[in-house]
Amino acid sequence: MSEKNGQKTINKNIPNILTVARIILVPFFMATLIFPILDESVTRIVGALLFIVISLTDMLDGYLARKYSLISDFGKFLDPLADKLLIFGALVSLMVFKRGDFLFITLLAFALFIVLLREFAVTSLRMLCKGSGVIAANMAGKIKTVSQMVFVVAALLEPLIWSAPVITYLSLGIMTFMTIYSGVKYFIIYLPDLRGE
Repeated sequence: MSEKNGQKTINKNIPNILTVARIILVPFFMATLIFPILDESVTRIVGALLFIVISLTDMLDGYLARKYSLISDFGKFLDPLADKLLIFGALVSLMVFKRGDFLFITLLAFALFIVLLREFAVTSLRMLCKGSGVIAANMAGKIKTVSQMVFVVAALLEPLIWSAPVITYLSLGIMTFMTIYSGVKYFIIYLPDLRGE
């Protein structure tokens, strides 16, 4: 194999390598919040920065896959899985980190239930659809993912700016709405597949 061909093989795998790296980094992010060893303010900043870095790999692997035509069924499966692990890990970690805030924990627990319900429903849809069973994310799904990421960053950093958690609760509401909306849209789009049409 020539050096040029070797380079092509490496480039082809870069998006998937970034996705795997995102999965590996999730436990480190969770540990930062669940087992804080630093001052609370520093923990919030470190956690937010780590979360942002992990989230940026999501945009980067998608950008590289589209630009260089490296989109694969494996990537379509692994990328949303990595997103789910990151978001589930982040929401659970936030519940532990802010366990003294009853209102926040209550609303977040409801939102987490909605997120889990949506993901189980969409995963079931993927399994039931004919063909490869792999459904690429649509725009509503991507907006849903972004709204989840915005909420996590807001929940971590907003208390360092001012005491009223306006952005945190607003982004929590938007995240919950987009989670429901994107899930419903998936079923509307792929309902003909379920009917065998």
